[in-house]
Amino acid sequence: MLAERYAILRELGHGGMATVYLAEDLKHHRQVAIKVLHPDVAPASGSERFLREIEIAARLTYPHILAMHESGEADGFLYYVMPLVEGESLRERLARERELPVRDAVQILREIADALAYAHQHGVIHRDIKPDNVMLTSRHALVMDFGVAKAVSAATGVMTLTTAGLSIGTPAYMAPEQATADPHTDHRADL
Repeated sequence: MLAERYAILRELGHGGMATVYLAEDLKHHRQVAIKVLHPDVAPASGSERFLREIEIAARLTYPHILAMHESGEADGFLYYVMPLVEGESLRERLARERELPVRDAVQILREIADALAYAHQHGVIHRDIKPDNVMLTSRHALVMDFGVAKAVSAATGVMTLTTAGLSIGTPAYMAPEQATADPHTDHRADL
C-alpha cells in the first residue's frame, strides 16, 4: 500500500533512478503505473524541490505526453503516478525490429518533436530523451518522464551524478552542456 490509496500489485520494471509498479488506485478504481524513486537518488532533504519540479511537469497536457496523475512522498519514498498505458517502449520496438519502416519512423519523430515543442513553449525541458522514455501505443508515441531528471537534480543539488554515483540522465543521450552541469542548459539539450 502506498499513500493509503494505491495497492501495489507487482513490479513492472526498474532502472538506475526508480522502480515502476503496477498498482490499483483505490479511490478511482483503476490500474495505474507508479514510479518510485530509489532512496539514494532522492534524499529527504530535497523532497520539496523534487515535488515542485514534478508539479511543473505534471501541468503538461498534450496528446503525445504521458500525463502524471499525482506525485507525493510516502514513508520517505518519492513517487509519481501515471496512467497505465498498453504498448511498448521505442527501445523495445527497435530491439525487436532493428529497423523501422520510414513512415513509422517519421510519424514517431514528428510526435516526439511536437511533444518537445509543446513542453519547451511551457518552459519545461525533458533532459533525458531516449528510446526508453518514448512509449508506443497502437496509435501514438508518448514521451514519458518529463522533468524527472531536472527534479532529481534539484532535489540532490547535483546535475549529472548523485552522491551514490548514478547518472541523472543517460550519458549516451546527454547533451555536452548537460553532462558538464552547465547552468545555461536549455531546450536545445533535448534535440
